[in-house]
Amino acid sequence: MTRTILIVGATGSIGLHAARRALVAGYRTCALVRDRVRAARLLPAGTTLLVGDATDTPTVANAVEDVDAVVFTHGSHGGEGEAESIDYGIVSTVLGALKNPDVHVSLMTTIGITVHDSLYNRATQAYDWKRRSERLVRRSGHPYTIVRPGWFGHNEPDQRKLVFLQGDTRRVRSTSDGAVARDEIARVLIDAIAIPEAAYTTLELVSERGPEQPDLVSLFAALEHDEPGTHDAILDPDTLPLSAEPPAVLEQLDAIGRVVAPHSSVATSCGFGAS
Repeated sequence: MTRTILIVGATGSIGLHAARRALVAGYRTCALVRDRVRAARLLPAGTTLLVGDATDTPTVANAVEDVDAVVFTHGSHGGEGEAESIDYGIVSTVLGALKNPDVHVSLMTTIGITVHDSLYNRATQAYDWKRRSERLVRRSGHPYTIVRPGWFGHNEPDQRKLVFLQGDTRRVRSTSDGAVARDEIARVLIDAIAIPEAAYTTLELVSERGPEQPDLVSLFAALEHDEPGTHDAILDPDTLPLSAEPPAVLEQLDAIGRVVAPHSSVATSCGFGAS
């Protein structure tokens, strides 16, 4: 039976690669997009387009019905309030709409996410809200893989050997933290769905000079898994204490951690009437 993937952020620079990777892997690939014409022009043939706003609960509930995996490749651009509404809000809305606890979640955030005292984060709060989105995913009960890529596209052409790290130890916030190709980020996000060893893991992703590995199983198998029911990745520094979090954030963490309802048998619009 063909498995169905929903990509959120599919028309972005990573999402486009994720859609291509998913189709090549044989997944039924859906994309939640705002502009059908633009999406049809950018996305590969075979992608099912669902038009709507990823922050709109009814739209999202319809989009996620009967999907087997959700892949988040979206991201804000530093505008006022964008980090909360986009980096965090979209993840919160989608997780809240999922009814099947077995749906795999692949979430892209960023290397250096535990650095909260930088000038950039103080101005945008982007890393605060990205890290909070990670916490929602961990608390949701869904199998997940959280990927924190290094600098997009700053890799050399022969820099294709992937390196999985943990503990967010590369925290300079420059290209010295590591670089990785966009299509390789997409590869990790998509391939993780079918690799049991990838479930409940958080990793930083960079690359070295050399050819890409033929598969990622051994890289995932070498990782430490996050503790069940935890908020942060297993080796992360405690730089955003729960004790200092806003009450609304704590309430959402508590709500998302409750038992997920049994899977509904209603058919998804991802496969019916979309194009």
